[in-house]
Amino acid sequence: MSKSKAMTWPFLQMYVLAFLFFSANSILNVIIPLYSETKGISNSMIGFIMGAYMLTCMLVRPWAGYLVARYGPIKILRIIVVCNGIGLVLYTMSGLEGFFVARLIQGICTAFFSMALQIGIIDQLPDKERSQGVSMYSLFTYLPTIIGPLIALGIWEWGGMNLFTVAMIGIAVVTALFGLSIPTKKYVHGEKLPPISSVVSIKGFRNLARNKSFILCSVTMLSASLLFGSIGFVPLYADHIQGGNAGIYLSLQAIVVVMTRIIVRKYIPSDGKWHSRYIAIALICASIAALSLSLSIKFPPLLYVAAVLIGYAQAVIYPTLMTYLTFIAPATERNVIVGWFIASADLGLSLGSILMGPIADHLSYSGMYMICATVVGCAALLALAGGKWIVQVKFTGKKVGEV
Repeated sequence: MSKSKAMTWPFLQMYVLAFLFFSANSILNVIIPLYSETKGISNSMIGFIMGAYMLTCMLVRPWAGYLVARYGPIKILRIIVVCNGIGLVLYTMSGLEGFFVARLIQGICTAFFSMALQIGIIDQLPDKERSQGVSMYSLFTYLPTIIGPLIALGIWEWGGMNLFTVAMIGIAVVTALFGLSIPTKKYVHGEKLPPISSVVSIKGFRNLARNKSFILCSVTMLSASLLFGSIGFVPLYADHIQGGNAGIYLSLQAIVVVMTRIIVRKYIPSDGKWHSRYIAIALICASIAALSLSLSIKFPPLLYVAAVLIGYAQAVIYPTLMTYLTFIAPATERNVIVGWFIASADLGLSLGSILMGPIADHLSYSGMYMICATVVGCAALLALAGGKWIVQVKFTGKKVGEV
């Protein structure tokens, strides 16, 4: 059996670059709150500094998609790894005011980086291997969230801000050198792109609203991401569960995500068809996971059942929807549409913290996860119904009618 192109060295190089790029943020997510607390900064201000990253990233993604389409992913990638390095060094040279500016720079860089790398992977892989490439990219962006916090705590306890400075500069240099070493290929797009103003114009939004596939994917991803974002409250919730252990939960969830992406990557649909049952099953698993979290206050073992189910859902939902959208989107609008789709995932993650936090304060964590279960359950029903009114695509990119 011939080796999958998605697992050859050029693509492994891209996956490793993704790991290096996102490793810095996984450390910063721990160090910034700890450092801010020592300076007497309020939780609201800490949240503002941390939230600036995701908000900036979300707003910039559609523009990033357009510019990647215009100038090519590799050229954009090389510029971004250098700019990202500047942003990381800024953390080591400034106080909290500089942290906010650095978060803005990092948010912009992340928007362009993730778009450039994913589009580069998608463009260079055969159609049948797109989902494998997206799945492996997602895996390597997830791995830093497992080891990054542990490294950050070690940095804080053993060396403080001096060791933090060394770590940020080291990551900035290694990531830039690794990114610049990726071979440059001439980028040619076969379609004339619309004006950049169309990215945020009323007409552009109207076209997006009429794109049934985009709406279906975005609403589904937004619903699932709402739950994924709310997982940040599990460490607090676990303290209220008899025998609950947040460390075991998060470790179990991480193991399932990693193993699922490795084992299932070849079976994620990559044919331009909306696989209603496949997507709905993943969403149902997510909904049951949220329900299990809600009920674990009375039945503690359900906490770990939830970890397994949500780990599977996290591993499958994003690469499946992302791959489908790359087939169905018009050639001239694909990168922008993908940008808006990823922005919907970012929005869901943000709402999982910003919106679900106050709900938990008013209803309890159990009530919050019950709401998440309902939202994701509705998304599963939407996924089942969606196949009846969207258009499918063959490998040739030609529409083949209603399902």
